[in-house]
Amino acid sequence: MASVHESLYFNPMMTNGVVHANVFGIKDWVTPYKISVLALLYEMTTSKPIALQERRRLNKLILPLQQGPDLTLDQFLKTVEECCPQTAYAVKLRLHEMADGELKDMEYFFATLPTPFSAIDSEAYKTSVVGLFMRHMLLAYNKLSFSQVYKLYKALQQYYHSHYSQPGDVQVGLPALAADDSDMDLTSTEDNVGERMEKEELDTAPLHESELRNEDAPSRGPLSQKQAEYFLARQAYLLKNDENKALKPSALQDELNNMLKFNPDFAEAHYLSYLNSMRVQDIFISTHSLLHYFDRLILSGSEGKSNGDEGYGRSLRYAALNLAALHCRFGHYQQADLALQEAIRIAQESNDHVCLQHCLSWLYTLEQMKGSDSSVLTEDSVKMAAHFCLPYLVSLGIQSLVQQGAVQGKTAHELMDALKDTDILHWKHSLSELIDISLAQTTSIWRMYGKSTMAQQQAQLLLNMNSLEQVNFGVQQNNTEAFAVALCHLAELHAEQGLYGAVSEVLKHLKEQFPPHTQHAKLWMLCDLKIQFDRAMNDGKYHLAEPHVTAIAALNKTEGLYRKAQVLKALNRTTEAYSILQRLQLYCEKTKYTEMIIRVMLVTAELHWESSGFATALPLLLQALALARQHHLQALASETILHLAFTQLMLGVPEQALGVLHEAMEPILAHGAVMDKGRALLLAARCQMAMAGTRSNGQKHAALGLAVQSLGEAAAYFSMLDCKERLRDVHYLQARLHHTLGQTPQRNKCAMLFRLLDQELQAPGAAVAMRL
Repeated sequence: MASVHESLYFNPMMTNGVVHANVFGIKDWVTPYKISVLALLYEMTTSKPIALQERRRLNKLILPLQQGPDLTLDQFLKTVEECCPQTAYAVKLRLHEMADGELKDMEYFFATLPTPFSAIDSEAYKTSVVGLFMRHMLLAYNKLSFSQVYKLYKALQQYYHSHYSQPGDVQVGLPALAADDSDMDLTSTEDNVGERMEKEELDTAPLHESELRNEDAPSRGPLSQKQAEYFLARQAYLLKNDENKALKPSALQDELNNMLKFNPDFAEAHYLSYLNSMRVQDIFISTHSLLHYFDRLILSGSEGKSNGDEGYGRSLRYAALNLAALHCRFGHYQQADLALQEAIRIAQESNDHVCLQHCLSWLYTLEQMKGSDSSVLTEDSVKMAAHFCLPYLVSLGIQSLVQQGAVQGKTAHELMDALKDTDILHWKHSLSELIDISLAQTTSIWRMYGKSTMAQQQAQLLLNMNSLEQVNFGVQQNNTEAFAVALCHLAELHAEQGLYGAVSEVLKHLKEQFPPHTQHAKLWMLCDLKIQFDRAMNDGKYHLAEPHVTAIAALNKTEGLYRKAQVLKALNRTTEAYSILQRLQLYCEKTKYTEMIIRVMLVTAELHWESSGFATALPLLLQALALARQHHLQALASETILHLAFTQLMLGVPEQALGVLHEAMEPILAHGAVMDKGRALLLAARCQMAMAGTRSNGQKHAALGLAVQSLGEAAAYFSMLDCKERLRDVHYLQARLHHTLGQTPQRNKCAMLFRLLDQELQAPGAAVAMRL
């Protein structure tokens, strides 16, 4: 690694001129910031020996400092101090000598600057990055007139003292400094200045009037082409891979506005403005920037000159396609459909098969968003994309078919075989993003099927997999939607097992990685609210669960209605709960949301129990069980069997209830939540108690002994969740069993535990006989 970092000082001829191209893109004028960078390089060469780790960090910092936009002195010193505090202090002293001294001190610095670099044993070879930068700055400084040198010195004083002044002083001083930059430009002429003024007068008002604009931000001088390209590439990469390390939306928009003020035709800056506005869901500025990007792309000639009329048409059809994607993102389906039809028309006229395949992909995506069946369109898209050798679109199409197949009730092995084929494509073509999506989708499918162990394994595989993306700027690819989905699944799986400490850690990481303003933040928000709601309901604290309903409904209307019905049922507001459940079931049948249909049926059956309508609940539960088995939803099927067993117990047939219950016991104990395990064992104990009443003394004691054992296991599970209402029920039944068996000490212990919990809860729970 040392050789890579130290190559900034060595002869770069082995790089085939790439370094030279970067260096010659640096500003053609000397600024106070460039003087600070020169002071850093000077101190690195002349100061006391620097520790190897600190020198490596400083070497890695040189190129970004040279190519990036000018920093304030505070930002510059803070950046250097993070690498080497000793060097930062030396640079500060050097700048202090010049800024608080006289003009001759700055002249002396430039006079002595070449000395350490021209020595025979100098690390900075004259054609290295550092050597070229230093020579370029010296050449620029030596060509300045006396008045320009004086202006530079005053600018340096202003730059240095603004570090110690009030924030208001900085805003007054910096615009003047930016205005003087043109006086120190080596290549500035009357014509160039005139062209710059004309560009400044171009109409870019809609962009500058965006709510992202910070009116108090100081204006800065123009950047060179290479500086601008470096800045845009860095920010675009960070937005894609780690949004937290990118500039804040308002700060980034200020930088982009500053670039566009000096060069309104800079197409790439408009596109980054489009990406930035998407972060804050600004439909106006995102549409504006996207349209300006394609307008500038055509006007700049980058497409038209290379490809003639074909380049012009290509920009138009991809502009329409991107506009359709933008409207899809904001849920404007009619506008998206119109833009997509326009893109298809232009692509057909130009016989552009690649663009047509992208249009077809967005067409079936749009149909899915509308809630229509798009399987035929998706299959056609996969076949055509394979014909034109577009593996990315082939994989996306297959993954979409897998998602539709899961909803339609395809078996797990069929879906996994399809995903295996896509994985071969991903690894063959190094499609890192699609590998992540495939693993996240596999995690979701196993969760849906009720295989929590397999889901956890797939989520861990994704989180521990090294990215195939080239890692730049110290960033790992970990802020994509796939990672958010996997982490949310892990949080829910840990919550089901009562590991709320681990849940807090996962959610804390999610909140840091996906701040509330980011596009995937809704995933962890909904996950967090559902976990809090379920925990409050398990604890019997319905007053705490009720406020979460409104928040859940804001993120997911269907989930919100379902949770509202649960709370109303718990509060014995049966009529309102039933009305909501009927409305929700009709909506879910229309949208083919099978999982929610089954959940609604189970809660409706519980409402029938409240009015002792156990016989009425049976047909509903059998229908739910058939639906769960048809779609291979093992977790919901097991939950339905629990409800069936409880209904049969209440109807006076405990033998059949226990037989049905044994069918679901194995999957529940293997993959179920802790609450479901406790409920299943408690129900089994009650069935065993009911059966013991009809048997002889010997068989009765054996059956009651099994019931005591089942209750002990159920109590252990409920203790993991600290579910006091359920524990109270268990201790009550244990006390009765021990009394029947003549075990007085155990009876007294359980009775005492029951009394303590009853006094603590201070609220009558539902009767043990009437609750599952």
